[in-house]
Amino acid sequence: MKSINSHERKVVNIKTAKFTPYDTKTTGETGTSYIKLNPTMPRDVGFYIYKMEPGSSSVPHRHGGAEEFYVIEGQLRDNDGTIYSAGDVVWLAPGTEHNSYSENGCTVAVFSENVEHSIEEAN
Repeated sequence: MKSINSHERKVVNIKTAKFTPYDTKTTGETGTSYIKLNPTMPRDVGFYIYKMEPGSSSVPHRHGGAEEFYVIEGQLRDNDGTIYSAGDVVWLAPGTEHNSYSENGCTVAVFSENVEHSIEEAN
């Protein structure tokens, strides 16, 4: 078995890594950021870590494929009132429309099958 070269591996620690803020002008989100290690995948497709600062919200959006996420720390609430807390693992079907709010902030590990669209773009 051959060794893994340094350009074939990227390791960060979510406690110390710098998160990339979402661009407010293009996404409409404030107080949200992410870590994505795979440089060949679009920003919100595949696996990434999503962070919401206290009082932040995601924009209303429709999933182009299924989304699965694990709440690492904190809590978030979906627009229908469902609350997800640290330790929860969630699956949302393709086509699901929602947005989330975090009163005290949260960190979430996300896997998304396909690109999501803002509700305005999707309609």
